Amino acid sequence: MLLLKYTLIYAVVFMLVALGGMFSERSGIINIALEGIMIIGALGGVIALGLMPAGTAPAVLVLVSILISALAGMIYSLLLAFASIHLKADQTIGGTALNMLAMALGIVIARGYNGSTLAKIEYNNKPFLFEVGGLTINVFLILGIALLLISFVTLYRTKFGLRLMACGEHPQAADSVGINVYKMRYAGVMISGVLGGIGGLAYVIPSVSSWNFEVGVTGAGFLSLAVMIFGQWKPLRIAFAAIFFAIFKALANIADSIDLLAALGWSRDIYNMMPFIASMIVLAFTSKKSRAPKAEGIPYDKGQR
Repeated sequence: MLLLKYTLIYAVVFMLVALGGMFSERSGIINIALEGIMIIGALGGVIALGLMPAGTAPAVLVLVSILISALAGMIYSLLLAFASIHLKADQTIGGTALNMLAMALGIVIARGYNGSTLAKIEYNNKPFLFEVGGLTINVFLILGIALLLISFVTLYRTKFGLRLMACGEHPQAADSVGINVYKMRYAGVMISGVLGGIGGLAYVIPSVSSWNFEVGVTGAGFLSLAVMIFGQWKPLRIAFAAIFFAIFKALANIADSIDLLAALGWSRDIYNMMPFIASMIVLAFTSKKSRAPKAEGIPYDKGQR
């Protein structure tokens, strides 16, 4: 039961953030900044949760904190969009810089919020949790399933989604039929910010009632990138890939509670490394068959059409 609980928690996180990365890269922008977006989204949601007055209805607490995390992630993602689209900066370097900046901002803002040198923020996560048949479920599971379905329909069944994919495959051709490539790429990155911000909050809220922002989100954004690639930039495949990686991540939380694993006497650090080792192995065997959007990472210049 514990394995299922933590697998569901991490699967939703990886899926949400990977879906965000998918929208960005489908538009043609490589989003290495998912780790940083998660940190900013989590920080915004947690602070919003703490600032709301006592006695606020649980539903309002949940709704407001999720909306603030989504807004914070979206605003932060605009830095990547501006640098990549208008400044035509290297997207990988820009994303890496934003990850480093987010880590520093998270520590500074968390310490300012606490009024001390501690970057650890405490909060009440009970409004996000409920019991179903003896299994603790969090609201992000329901939200994640809904966003997965919305992502699938948006990408493959709407004019917006088809135009977005066209901008990631052949922006010149898209521009020639009147599609504004710059606006579509901004939209793709902003959607990634919204989903990444919510994913950050989903990572820190359900399992604990406090979070130390000195550790960021412990590499969850980079694992989500692996999930996106393993899922071939397709929503349903991303969902299955998220479950696969979540199982390895969950083992680090429950290793001491399973007799068979406890008998091995392995350090918890080994279990913490397992998701990253799994990502390296999986990507080593699947990278040759990966088909990323053709124009991802390539700045679009309207004058070169």
